[in-house]
Amino acid sequence: MVVKANQERRSKTDATDLKHIWKRATKPNSEWNEKDDFLDVIYWARQILGILIGIVMGIVPLKGFVALALFALINCGIVYFYCTSFQSIDDEVYGGMWEIIKEGFMTSFACFLVTWIIFYTGIHFDNVTPEKIN
Repeated sequence: MVVKANQERRSKTDATDLKHIWKRATKPNSEWNEKDDFLDVIYWARQILGILIGIVMGIVPLKGFVALALFALINCGIVYFYCTSFQSIDDEVYGGMWEIIKEGFMTSFACFLVTWIIFYTGIHFDNVTPEKIN
């Protein structure tokens, strides 16, 4: 009984915390009392961003180094803009801007690669395979 009550209380608390975090993430110049909450927002936003960029670059047939470089520029640029202009955070609290820019980058890159490859291959498969020699 006690374990079940604790689990219910924890799940309700997690849901309300998630709502408060979402409100702060979408509101400009929010106060971030917990350092980890802001870094979690950056991390998960990057995962979503990586998937969206992968879909777009798969549909628009971008390939090679150009697509990889564009992903890095767009991803890091959006995170930098969000932190400095939208949230106006003090980057020294988080270990400098480089630490914020690195937060979740590699997992976002992996999400980008998977979605990019799937969409590019699925849509442009005829263009990928060489023609049969008769």
